Amino acid sequence: MRTAIAAAILLLLLPLVAWAQPLPTLTVGIGQATDPGQTSTALQILLVLTVLSMAPAILLMTTAFIRLVVVLSFVRQAMGTQQMPPNQIIIGLALFLTVFIMSPVFSRINEEAVKPYLAQEISQELALDKAVQPLRAFMFNQTREKELGLLMEIAGHPVPDTPDDVPTLTLIPAFMLSELKRAFQIGFMVYIPFLVIDMVVASVLMSMGMMMLPPIIISLPFKLLLFVLVDGWNLIVTSLVQSFY
Repeated sequence: MRTAIAAAILLLLLPLVAWAQPLPTLTVGIGQATDPGQTSTALQILLVLTVLSMAPAILLMTTAFIRLVVVLSFVRQAMGTQQMPPNQIIIGLALFLTVFIMSPVFSRINEEAVKPYLAQEISQELALDKAVQPLRAFMFNQTREKELGLLMEIAGHPVPDTPDDVPTLTLIPAFMLSELKRAFQIGFMVYIPFLVIDMVVASVLMSMGMMMLPPIIISLPFKLLLFVLVDGWNLIVTSLVQSFY
């Protein structure tokens, strides 16, 4: 799994540096293998294609994307604007914020793994190992000890002495659980001011005897006005970015 993650990182970062290199040619053919080496190469190509298909999911689940997209979805639901902003905008904003937050990690991977590998200064195995280290360091900084201990206990691993003793296959789900917990904690704080507005509007309508009028119709403009007046998007984005540092 650790090798698959590193390979996925390398495959997705190669286009960022390949623009300065001559365009390669690729020839695909089907024929009968004459020696075991050709069969091994075919299996390696199949493995690379498999990892490439999983690369987006692997990277999204090992970066800041989880917390960002969950919190932004909570903001939309708390305001009660249904599908505004649309899912495409929510996901697009989360993706660009993920690139912004993860840029130091990706830069380190590029400098320590991708560039030396393209310059043939290090082997493929060493490049894969160097590529996964910055990502593991990021996940360790964001993973709570409780979730990590839970996954280590479930997997039957002993208590690790150093971070290197934690398998990547165990670190990733622990990181995801930690991110989901933080995202729900932030989402709860986001809901409070909008909930107060809904309660006030509902109380006013009840006191006026307008029980048949849905409170959401009256409270929605006030929630939008409050969100605009306090510059809500800047506050949300600033809080999310700072939560990773």
